[in-house]
Amino acid sequence: MDPRERAVYLTFDDGPIPEATPYILDLLKQYGIKATFFMVGDNARKYPELHQRVVAEGHRIGNHTHNHLGGLRHTVREYSYNVEKANAYLHTNLVRPPHGWMRHDQYAWLSRKFKIVMWDLVTRDYSKWMTADDVLNNVKRYARPGSIITFHDSLKSIEKLRTALPLAIEWLMAEGYAFKIFD
Repeated sequence: MDPRERAVYLTFDDGPIPEATPYILDLLKQYGIKATFFMVGDNARKYPELHQRVVAEGHRIGNHTHNHLGGLRHTVREYSYNVEKANAYLHTNLVRPPHGWMRHDQYAWLSRKFKIVMWDLVTRDYSKWMTADDVLNNVKRYARPGSIITFHDSLKSIEKLRTALPLAIEWLMAEGYAFKIFD
């Protein structure tokens, strides 16, 4: 995003799930921040009330495929079908490939209809080798104007997020960053 603007884009991948998404939404509301949630279509199907809550609270929705499908092992047809299947629930023009992996032909096909959104800062909150302090330090070390910061609303990350996410938000605010969502 624009490196001349002191703003960041908070994003959350893999939800919505009842064990993590409500906590994140409550925290974002507390700080008055909007974010983009790259949802797995099957999770939106299973938890429509969470999907609707994200929308109702003014956050942006992105497509993270229907089954968290990795692009490298699937044809353009299979992969695009999975994205479209998710979009039946998500209704968005944003797509983020799981793991950041997408073949060039998949990108070329999907980018005709969708804006492909990657990131420049993955907090690694999902890693069993990372602590909440490590997650926070990743934000402090790598955030810069225009950063797209990826957290996860998942079972693997929620315990670290309970500590790291509010501290990361407070640090970003203290550093003068605004929080934006995608057009």
